[in-house]
Amino acid sequence: MSHAEREMAEQPEVLERLLRSREIAAAAEAIAARRPRFAVIAARGSSDNAARYAQHVFGRFWGLPVALATPSLHTLYDASPRYDDALVLGISQSGASPDVAAVVRAASDQGALTIAITNEPDSALGGAARHVIALNTGPERSVAATKTYTASLGAIAALAGDVSAIPEAMARQLERTVPALDWSRLVVVGRGANYGTAFEAALKISELTGVVAAPYSSADFLHGPIAVVEPGFPILAIAPSGPTLDGIRELLEAASDADITAITDAELRCRTIALERVPEWLSPLVAVIPAQQLAIGAAQRLGRDVDRPHGLQKVTLTT
Repeated sequence: MSHAEREMAEQPEVLERLLRSREIAAAAEAIAARRPRFAVIAARGSSDNAARYAQHVFGRFWGLPVALATPSLHTLYDASPRYDDALVLGISQSGASPDVAAVVRAASDQGALTIAITNEPDSALGGAARHVIALNTGPERSVAATKTYTASLGAIAALAGDVSAIPEAMARQLERTVPALDWSRLVVVGRGANYGTAFEAALKISELTGVVAAPYSSADFLHGPIAVVEPGFPILAIAPSGPTLDGIRELLEAASDADITAITDAELRCRTIALERVPEWLSPLVAVIPAQQLAIGAAQRLGRDVDRPHGLQKVTLTT
């Protein structure tokens, strides 16, 4: 068994352990006390996809406008935006990326409320933030992130609400089988809470298989990129029940001659992968698991090393 498969299987246990963390409660109390007017999130790679989930959660439950940071303003252009009255969140598995840490450090220096979500609390990012949520996943030996990604999602969700039922749902999802699917190209669509899931699914598939997978909001896809669809064109849809499902149905009708697979708990007219039913806002923690399984399975059938994808390193230091 590969490290990636072992670490994927650890995700329910990792999340259950994380939810006992006092650091999450302390950060949530600080947010409630400070009542920030907006949020800025700095992240890269899979952590950037977790940031997209935080955009949804913080906007939906706290009414905050949320922006993704522009780290190059700090590291390349010597221009520091004002973070007055902001919540500034840095997400990084390693905590080592200089540009992510630079955003959080600048915000802390300005007196903003800063939080780091990282698997390495003693890292540069951890040292830059006022509050540090340690993921405590244990070593992640596979280059492609699995358990650190879902742990990051869990930390974000736990800042806003009750996540206690999700580890069990994740365990049930891991017991489900996924079909053997192989692509030479792929579009992945999702929206709302699962906009980030579409990006993470596309990233995992590209990282592990070498296939170009392009992520889109289902609404954005209808606004132009659908022109690339021809008979048999492969689309993977993240489609849990909830407010975004009608939009997914609209896309399925518009691209009816495509080869569509949906990760869903609903009845849809396409190939489906059964999804455990959980509250829609928490579905990204469960819906990403079939995408991980699809990516690992496809890579193994191609004879690729799922633990060490070509050209990638576990820690990427961008400035």
